[in-house]
Formats: sequence, C-alpha cells, structure tokens
Amino acid sequence: MPRTEFRDPISWPLLPYPKGGQLAYPNLEKSVRDSIRILLTTRPGEQLMRPQFGAGLETFLDEGNTVAVRRQIQTAILENLQKYETRIALDRVDVDNVINAPSEVRVQICYRLLRTNSVQQLGLTVQLG
Repeated sequence: MPRTEFRDPISWPLLPYPKGGQLAYPNLEKSVRDSIRILLTTRPGEQLMRPQFGAGLETFLDEGNTVAVRRQIQTAILENLQKYETRIALDRVDVDNVINAPSEVRVQICYRLLRTNSVQQLGLTVQLG
C-alpha cells in the first residue's frame, strides 16, 4: 500500500547536527571576528533594513592609493565598527602602505572584547587601483 501522508524532508526546529556528541557554537572571539569580516565586506545599501550598514571595502578597489583614500577607508571602518559592533571597544584602526606594493594597503584593527577585556587584532590587505 503506498504511503499517503506527506513527510517534510526538513525537520523542525532547525538545529545543527552534533559533532562528536556536542553542538558546535562559535566562541566569542570567533563570533566577533566573523561579524567584523561581514561588516568590512558588506557594501552600504546591500542590507535592506539597514542601508548604512557596511564599510564596503570593495568600493575602494578602483581608487588610487592616496592619503585621502586611506583616510576614507579608515573612517568607514571606524564608523561602522563603533555603530554596529557593540561587543568591542575599538582601540585603533591603521591603514598603511605596503612596502614594495604600491597598489596595496594594510588594514590593522585593534580592539578589546568588552566581556573579557582581552585584546584582539585583525589584519587584512586591500588591493587598490
């Protein structure tokens, strides 16, 4: 006799599968780091309900490596981190030239986690013009 009841291929609630007998949730450091990465790569206006969200580092890809552009990058990062990442205290954001690579800038973000007061930093290189 054929089965007549519909069986949903997804079970509810949607929970992660355990790995090694435990559910894997990110720790605070990884969660904040992922949030910063998302904030840096999201273009302003990309999120529907938060049009100001995002530093949009991709928008600087066609710009030249000038002091003004480096200052714009630093300002965009500072404003977005202070506004949208409330779990950290921002110590500094440095945007500097890369030696022997005139089209690259090095971004260094130093911050402290407010819950644990542990110092963290995140560095990345951005390719410009």
